[in-house]
Amino acid sequence: MSIAVSTSTDKIIVDKSRSHRNKAVSKTVRATRARLQTGSSAPSGFEREMLLLHIDSVLHGAIALPLLVALIAATGVYLTGDLGILAWALMALSAHAVMVFLARKAKREDIGADKVVVWRRRFLIGQVLMGLCWATFAIQDCASCGDIRFGFFEGTTLLVALAATAMGTFLLRNALLYTFLPVVGALAFSSVTVGNPVDIGLTGILSLSLVFLVFMTGRMNRANVHILSVQSEKDDLIAELEVAKSMSDEARRRAEEANLAKSRFLASMSHELRTPLNAILGFSEVMSTEVLGPLSNPTYKEYTSDIHRSGEHLLNLINEILDLSRIEAGKYDLNEEAVNLVDIAEDCIGMVQLRARSKNITIGEQFELGMPAVWIDEKAIRQVTLNLLSNAVKFTPSGGEVTVKVGWTAGGGQYLSIKDNGPGIPEEEIPIVLSAFGQGSIAIKSAEQGTGLGLPIVQAILAKHNGQFILRSKLREGTEAIAILPPRRVLESLPPVEDVPAPARRRKSFA
Repeated sequence: MSIAVSTSTDKIIVDKSRSHRNKAVSKTVRATRARLQTGSSAPSGFEREMLLLHIDSVLHGAIALPLLVALIAATGVYLTGDLGILAWALMALSAHAVMVFLARKAKREDIGADKVVVWRRRFLIGQVLMGLCWATFAIQDCASCGDIRFGFFEGTTLLVALAATAMGTFLLRNALLYTFLPVVGALAFSSVTVGNPVDIGLTGILSLSLVFLVFMTGRMNRANVHILSVQSEKDDLIAELEVAKSMSDEARRRAEEANLAKSRFLASMSHELRTPLNAILGFSEVMSTEVLGPLSNPTYKEYTSDIHRSGEHLLNLINEILDLSRIEAGKYDLNEEAVNLVDIAEDCIGMVQLRARSKNITIGEQFELGMPAVWIDEKAIRQVTLNLLSNAVKFTPSGGEVTVKVGWTAGGGQYLSIKDNGPGIPEEEIPIVLSAFGQGSIAIKSAEQGTGLGLPIVQAILAKHNGQFILRSKLREGTEAIAILPPRRVLESLPPVEDVPAPARRRKSFA
């Protein structure tokens, strides 16, 4: 059993095989989509962005290192009593001033992709200068303080400086390594030449700390690159969505213009087509019935009958196209009233009865009694019933049977069912017959071909009534078409109102 259900009208079909007019936009969207699918996030692709972030970091934290150097110098003077450490502090502040100067100059300039390597090299050279300052601090000695006491102060200072440099330079790859390799080298040289155990221990601790922090800053650098990559992909995706939205808006605007042009064409051509068609129908009927006198040639009389039938077919086609166009355009207004569905079915059966008898087709009736009226557009539902009955009689072979049922649905609504024992519809052709101008293979081979608009009009009208259309068919076993009206369309009967005696009329006084 093949079942097809439809509750809405046919939608506008868009031919996706046609290329968009703006080929440049389409090419850009395809390239962006391909790049997003590959998911490339190589660090080399964000060197400029990382350099700009490092410049901002240097400028925002410009005051932190001078405070640290001042604190170290004050503590050193307090512990050693030697004012020579102030010379180191001045040298460190000068190196830091060079870094800040480079950052401000780079901030003022527009660093392009071709200048990224140059500026990165400059900042690394600045980090080497700062590393030489820390190396100078590492090789200082204090005979009056004691090796352990001064070594503890020196080690603590270098570890704090290492941590501060790691936090401030992780956006610049290998900056920490360039800064503290001179420090480790100076301590190692001092350990080898002097052989001081404090220097040896400090060299080992600082080397291990440097390796660990280089590893951590490398991971932090890659994490920031990944964040920039995700941000870039998000921006590209937003741009692609905006382009797709603009393309969709343009397609919708063109579709609306085409639909408006179609409506205007049908509105203007309906009168131009119907006027000559009415004349053709009238004159051909007068000639075929020989109202003004007999036709001498019988072939002419046959021609007039053919002209009349062809004109009626064309007029029906125009009317169905206009009905479907009004429904799709939302201009099909329902003139609703209380109507009995059984009465409509009986009237429509009487209208097709003559045609059914000519083919020796029996129309059976199965109506439930006492059904209340429904709130519908009588003309529209009558058109639905006639379309379904006409199809059943058209495709039912001679001597067949058509059954018309009207009853209740399980949900409290009402249904109209028209079932025939004709050839049926193949399962793969049901969507075709439900589409506009769609005809199945049986209809094409049949001598009584239609326009292919009957069922689309039926489902469109039922959709306007918030109803449902079901088409069931099985090859060589017949077809059943069911039109369902929802429960809210069914009118409930109210009990009769009891007669209430009219109140006594009070006499007015004009005194």
